[in-house]
Amino acid sequence: MNEMTEEDVLDRQLLEAAPYIDDNGFAARVVSRLPAVQRQRRSMRGIILVGITALGSAIAYTLSGGGRFVNEGIVRLSNFPIWLLFVFAFGSGLVVGACAVIVAIRKTPEVRNLRRLQS
Repeated sequence: MNEMTEEDVLDRQLLEAAPYIDDNGFAARVVSRLPAVQRQRRSMRGIILVGITALGSAIAYTLSGGGRFVNEGIVRLSNFPIWLLFVFAFGSGLVVGACAVIVAIRKTPEVRNLRRLQS
């Protein structure tokens, strides 16, 4: 696990590069003339989405007869043969595991480098 990422290599190369060249304060003058950082307002998007989701859930619960369908679903599920439940659980585990492996492989640096080479 001691592999160096591209960012680590770049950081190391920049640190080993030539020392800073004196510019008679040019960089400091440019930075001082940059506009001040403006504070961004917090977005209400998250609060609105949570509120609409809660409202929609409450409406669906009310229109569905107070969640009666959940109780009926549990009763139906309890009538399934046990071997069918095991098959369903095993299949679900395989699907979730396969998705996890795909995501893990896509996040490896080697795969990212292959994608860059193909572009």
